Amino acid sequence: MAAKLFEIKELRNKKFVFEDRVDAAQWLARILLPRYDKASDTVVFGIPSGGVPVAVEIVEALNLPFDLIIVRKIPVPGNTEAGFGAVTLDGRVIINQDLVTYLHLSPDVIERQIASVRAELEERNHIFRQDRPLPDMSGKTAILVDDGLASGFTMLACVETVERLGASKKVVAAPTASEAALGRIGKRVDEIFCPNIRTGPYYAVAEAYRHWHDLNRQEVLSLLESAGFIQ
Repeated sequence: MAAKLFEIKELRNKKFVFEDRVDAAQWLARILLPRYDKASDTVVFGIPSGGVPVAVEIVEALNLPFDLIIVRKIPVPGNTEAGFGAVTLDGRVIINQDLVTYLHLSPDVIERQIASVRAELEERNHIFRQDRPLPDMSGKTAILVDDGLASGFTMLACVETVERLGASKKVVAAPTASEAALGRIGKRVDEIFCPNIRTGPYYAVAEAYRHWHDLNRQEVLSLLESAGFIQ
C-alpha cells in the first residue's frame, strides 16, 4: 500500500463499534481534523447514498466545501447487496474480474447489469446533483467519503473520476473498511483515513454499525437540503 494510512488502533477488527453513520462520521472527523481543518483548495465528495450522511458531518466538522460523486456498484444478479464492479457517471466501468470468473457471469449478463446501472446514474445525477457540472479540481485535494468499503471497487471508480477532474491529491475517508479493499485502493491514492479496519475472509460494512439501514432517496435529499447543497 503506497497510501499513508490513518486508523484508530483500538477499533481494529471490532464489530458494531458505531451507533450509526453520524456517530461513525464523528470518529472519522477526529482523525481528519488535525490535517484538514479549514484546509485550502480541498473539496469533500460524498458518495450516495450511504456516504452522504457521513460526508455532511465531515464537511461541518472541517469547514470545507462539499460535492457529490455519482457512481454505482454493478449488482450481482439476484443479490443487490453484492457487486462485481462499478460504473462512473461518464460511463467508465471497473470490473472485479476475479469475482466475475468465480460467479461464471456471462458477457450478456454483465452488459445487462451495466446498462441498468448507467440509466440509474443519469437519474441520480439529475435528482441529487441537479445536473450541475463537476468542479475543476486542478491543483486541489479531493477527500472521497463513503460509509464503508467492502471490495473497494466503487471507491476506485470515484478515484478515477477525481483524477480526470485534475485532483493533485486524493484522500479516501471511510469509517470502516476491509483490509483487502484498503490494499486495493491504497495503490491509487495519497492518504486513507479509516477508524475501523477489519481483516479476514468475510467482511460486511453493516457489521460496523449497531443501527444500520439503507437510505432511501428522500432521506438523501433531506440531508442535501439541510447541508445547503440543493434547494
